[in-house]
Amino acid sequence: MTGSVLLVLTKPAIAQDDEERRRLEERYHQDARDEGWWRGRLFERVRSDLDHVQAVTFRFSPDQYRLSRVKTELNELQDKYAAHGYSQPELDDVISSLQRVVADNNLSERDRDILRDDLTRLRDFREHHEGYR
Repeated sequence: MTGSVLLVLTKPAIAQDDEERRRLEERYHQDARDEGWWRGRLFERVRSDLDHVQAVTFRFSPDQYRLSRVKTELNELQDKYAAHGYSQPELDDVISSLQRVVADNNLSERDRDILRDDLTRLRDFREHHEGYR
């Protein structure tokens, strides 16, 4: 009896949480992502995409852990790069962690596409980082 009462009380909260995720998802995907959007802000844009995906991901899940790891590695890379210290091994770590998110996380197809685009841009940066300053 107690279990069924608990289920009835928590069901509206879960539905509300799902609705909020859908709203966040729609709002985020309305932005244009042309070259002007990316120019000079690669790390910030990737972090913004990760923040968005993290906001629509269920809390306390392996998906959240993988997202947090990528963000931590990205922050370390950006800090080093801002101090004029490029580190390809650290960039490779970010790319590898982001690849795991794309491969393993439960993502909408639109979010997966956005993160794939981020991977492509990070790989391009790895090949041509000298032109990004």
